[in-house]
Amino acid sequence: MSELKATLANVQAPEYENNIEPVTLSDQTMKERYDRILAKMKAEQLSTLVIYEDLEHGSNFEYLTGFLTRFEEALLILHDDGRVIYVLGNENLKLEKHARLKGEVIHCPHFSLPNQPLFDDRPISDYLNRSLFKTEGTIGLVGWKLFTGQNEKAEKLFDMPAYIVDTIREQVGNEHLVNATKLFIGDNGVRTTNNVNEIAHYEFGASLASAQILKALEAVEIGKTEMEIGQILNAQGQPNSVVTIAATGQRFEQARLYPGHKPIAIGEPVSLTVGYKGGLQSRSAFAVHDASELPAGQENYLEEVVYPYFKAIATWLSSVKVGLSGKEVYQLIENVLPKEQFGWHLNPGHYVADEEWMASPIYENSDVLLKSGMLFQVDIIPSIKGMSGTSAEGGILLADETLRRDIQQTYPEMWERMCARREYIEHTLGIKIHADMMPLGNAFPYLRPFLLNKEKAIVIESNDTKN
Repeated sequence: MSELKATLANVQAPEYENNIEPVTLSDQTMKERYDRILAKMKAEQLSTLVIYEDLEHGSNFEYLTGFLTRFEEALLILHDDGRVIYVLGNENLKLEKHARLKGEVIHCPHFSLPNQPLFDDRPISDYLNRSLFKTEGTIGLVGWKLFTGQNEKAEKLFDMPAYIVDTIREQVGNEHLVNATKLFIGDNGVRTTNNVNEIAHYEFGASLASAQILKALEAVEIGKTEMEIGQILNAQGQPNSVVTIAATGQRFEQARLYPGHKPIAIGEPVSLTVGYKGGLQSRSAFAVHDASELPAGQENYLEEVVYPYFKAIATWLSSVKVGLSGKEVYQLIENVLPKEQFGWHLNPGHYVADEEWMASPIYENSDVLLKSGMLFQVDIIPSIKGMSGTSAEGGILLADETLRRDIQQTYPEMWERMCARREYIEHTLGIKIHADMMPLGNAFPYLRPFLLNKEKAIVIESNDTKN
């Protein structure tokens, strides 16, 4: 690989991708999901799987059921013999008839909102009683988190509310319980790869995030408020996968996370982030026209922060492919953007799905092999003392030749969008993108470091990388 050179150049911005319609998950896909998790249960010798859900931690539940219970908690209980049980609160009993996975229903009012009626005031153990669990084998509890440290018994750490875990433990005994979240999002979890229908389903949200970040970038002007920009980022009534960020100046003042009435001022840093199911777009840059307007201490912002970061992004796109191990990707970024110098601490890339960060196979010493059908956020966060940050985060699909052919045949319009995005990255931004890379939105990795100059963006001046 030759040395990459990033530079600031006149660049035509990507055009908005409008009128993309959402794609519903098919009955076949939903059946495949259930069949896969049932096979995983049997392989792990789990007789029962108990999947917890609330609005913030519901993606493993939604993966099988097709819905979230919004403001209530719920359990989905699966038996290895095919029995399916929903445990639902007061206001979600009506949703069971719409569920993509059919099953019997237990009404547990304890899962409802505070002070709602308990009706017949019985203890929770009457609802979560022993009959719901097969104790011939191990019982797996599924929350949303993996515990991967080496110094704890991760299989006995449970990220469900204590009142649920304690009740189940009383019914079946602690020796039967293990954390089984890995079946969904672990190194070989069922959710780490996607079929072509799932890819089309998630591409809608990723492309929407791209369209809105591009519109927000165009709208950035001195005097515009955070809320005015935030209104642009949120679109079409779609649920966000993360808190929308439209922040100018110092972030988190008075612990404030949301866009406020603060106007953008010349020379201030600006942070923009929006995410939907399937993808997120993030940008960090300055509200200036050129380097002469950068604040004191930031004069070398391009050379010290932006250019090295963009070269790392270009390296990721040109080098990552199906069959690489997670540790190889990790080392790739360490080689071009050393952690000790550039201060990144998290995984340089992670899975994306219904949630913005599902898990990541990219970590030091990871032997996980990257597979066709994986959806990734290319998420590298430099943090250099005394310097403002930069970001052009976005999502990609890893797709081998077979999957690419399947996309072309099944979803030809999505295929054309993905090819157009590749064309822009290669011929406008100068990045030689690997054949396995199919961008999920057209804003990534377009980066304007000076937000008031809407003609210039970062490009790779020369790139001799061979795919």
